[in-house]
Amino acid sequence: MLTATIRRTLAPRGRTPIHYCWDRRDRISAISAITISPIRKRRGLYFTLLADNESVHAEDVVAFLRQLKRHLPGPITIIWDRGKIHDRSKVVRAYLAKHPEIVTERLPAYAPELNPDEQVWSNIKYARLSNYAPRDTQELRQRVRRELCRLGKRPYMLGSFIRHTKIPLRI
Repeated sequence: MLTATIRRTLAPRGRTPIHYCWDRRDRISAISAITISPIRKRRGLYFTLLADNESVHAEDVVAFLRQLKRHLPGPITIIWDRGKIHDRSKVVRAYLAKHPEIVTERLPAYAPELNPDEQVWSNIKYARLSNYAPRDTQELRQRVRRELCRLGKRPYMLGSFIRHTKIPLRI
């Protein structure tokens, strides 16, 4: 969102830091996935940013699955939360029925601590973009894209997000 996520920061004694930002609720929605190569154990991050002020719909999920399929040859296992736009949507179920090489597994309900992708967004929002107040959604989009690309080039960070969930995967 355009409003800054305010976190504790350092400042000279007696000088309270002031962050100027718009009081606007414009936002950017995104879809992302952490990937693990089953043979080489390589970790990767794939993401897509949607249009300004748009929510994620089932068609966006299908487009993202197509993107993953283009980049990841062979069978794919997707582990996702129990959001309605995932495999409960008719559009997504129809796409998955046509592509049996994509297998889905569901995380337990109300368990964001088991989803490594939540760690990606927590890192971006509360660490990398804390106290950041962009002027508009274009500036926010550029910064989020830059931070996600940066994170995608750090497989040790992606591995730490997976280990944090305590899911029994060998990475």
